[in-house]
Amino acid sequence: MSETVTTAEGEAGAIGPGRLVLVVGPSGAGKDTLLRLAQAACADDLSVVFPRRVVTRASSADEDNIAVSQDEFRRARDHGDFAVHWEAHGHAYALPLEINDDIRAGCAVVANVSRTVIATLRRAYANVVVVAITAPPDVLAQRLAARARQSDRNIAERLSRSVDNSSAQADVTILNAGSADYHSRQLVRVIKNESWQD
Repeated sequence: MSETVTTAEGEAGAIGPGRLVLVVGPSGAGKDTLLRLAQAACADDLSVVFPRRVVTRASSADEDNIAVSQDEFRRARDHGDFAVHWEAHGHAYALPLEINDDIRAGCAVVANVSRTVIATLRRAYANVVVVAITAPPDVLAQRLAARARQSDRNIAERLSRSVDNSSAQADVTILNAGSADYHSRQLVRVIKNESWQD
């Protein structure tokens, strides 16, 4: 598995004043579910943006990404169309460059990213909040088995994967082992910079 990161060229200084809310966590933690529920809850709030990721994998009901081929991805990357990009689990991922305009306009931009890009994004943006969504190992294994996505490859390998990097430490952790509605409300509170605990 290869993971790399590069930010868009030409950006100088930390981008703000808006907030970049990075959602991270292991496969099977339920990130997409909580993000989908949070996006629905924030649908009327124009100050919260959920950009569609560009991914070299087909879009699905669980992940509404912009699907592109490897060649299309490389061309867009080389053209400078991405704010950040990385590779993981045999696919290439990116956030569109337009998020920089949203953050400059004072919006909160919420995105699911690889833990490997956190350090780079903390340097590039003025206000970064990292939300780790996790679940107990047995729950992760059950969710991955139920999902059975061909691109998930070896479930045991995904469960054992970790990134040993102090800069990848989360600002908030949500243990997603109960009600998805409840945990999505926690995520919305973080997005809106409110207290996230009851």
